[in-house]
Amino acid sequence: MDFSELHSAELKKFVQDHLREDPALLLLKFAGKVDFDLKTAVQQISARQKASKKLPEWTQNPALFFPPSLSLEQSSSEETARHKAQGLSGNLIVDLTGGFGVDAYYLSKNFKQGIYCEYQPELFKLTKQNLEILAPGKFQFYQGDGLTFLKEQNQYFDLIYADPARRGKGNQKLYKIQDCEPDLVSEWEVLKEKSSQIILKYSPMLDISQAWNEIQDIQKITILSVKNEVKELLIHWNKNEATPNQQVLVQDIGLGYPDFSFSLQEEKLAQTLYSEPKRFLIEPHSGILKAGAFKLFGQRLGLQKLETNSHLYTSEEYPVKIPGKVFEVIREVSPKKKEIKKLFPSGKVNVITRNYASGSEALKKKLGLKDGGDNYLIGTKTQSGFKIFWCRLA
Repeated sequence: MDFSELHSAELKKFVQDHLREDPALLLLKFAGKVDFDLKTAVQQISARQKASKKLPEWTQNPALFFPPSLSLEQSSSEETARHKAQGLSGNLIVDLTGGFGVDAYYLSKNFKQGIYCEYQPELFKLTKQNLEILAPGKFQFYQGDGLTFLKEQNQYFDLIYADPARRGKGNQKLYKIQDCEPDLVSEWEVLKEKSSQIILKYSPMLDISQAWNEIQDIQKITILSVKNEVKELLIHWNKNEATPNQQVLVQDIGLGYPDFSFSLQEEKLAQTLYSEPKRFLIEPHSGILKAGAFKLFGQRLGLQKLETNSHLYTSEEYPVKIPGKVFEVIREVSPKKKEIKKLFPSGKVNVITRNYASGSEALKKKLGLKDGGDNYLIGTKTQSGFKIFWCRLA
């Protein structure tokens, strides 16, 4: 990327004038007709379009620059970054894996000073310019390996934050903390010596049971979802807090679900009651399923479970303020195409399977259905076998 081009007034005006147009068509339409780097301008337009929902505040700022798509995809959203920043304050924060700087910017809001570290030279240069625009004088900048920076410093940090890379060679997904880059498991004691508090962000694909094994003095893991989609796993350590019994906090942004907090010991000791479906079926939101609170969810909320591995629950009474979806059962139906056609002549009904004999796509194909409308068919397994229930959202 030609950084000198980014400061061109003509390029900036072109970007703002064509934000709603097709980038590919712009390349064809204006090739050889402008005095600035057209590819750079179109890349900025494309990036702003892709990031408009994830980073609305940033994309509305014409002074900011945007990196190629991969760095955008890997960055936090403004929504999750703001959420993580709640309740955090102090003198000095360091982000060891700064990336596009979204977390560094929002997490530093209530700190006197921030330090941004980034290994990739181009991303570092671009983000440095952005952070100097967004928060003049707030940040110090280090281009290079964040762990190297940390080891060379005599400074003590109120918060160390890092978001290790989630993919290894060949772009494969990683499930263990130690497999991510940088390897913070091997350097955990260094992080503790240099800070009062540590927050590490990991992919939703991380096996949280493995995380407890890899870093045994983790105090808490937060599972953060947005509108029922798990986005981040956050590992917490605080020097000034007594180590609790492996706490898990499940939070969702956007749907109003109440938080769900528990210890692994509570889940281990919880008891499950079973039942065939009653008037309502309840599916916990995705964060609770990720957390593995399969017994405690039912016990706390007075629900019965359909079957050990189905993770659907039931109740005769409508459950109030529950962290999950509630369906009202109309009746059980036969998985026969002719009978389903009579019930849904349009062929539109939302199909969900949870621990069923086949997946939802296979069941839709078998029954000749397409998702749509207000009705649901939920295929699952109860203690008496595989069944399908016609439901509506309660």
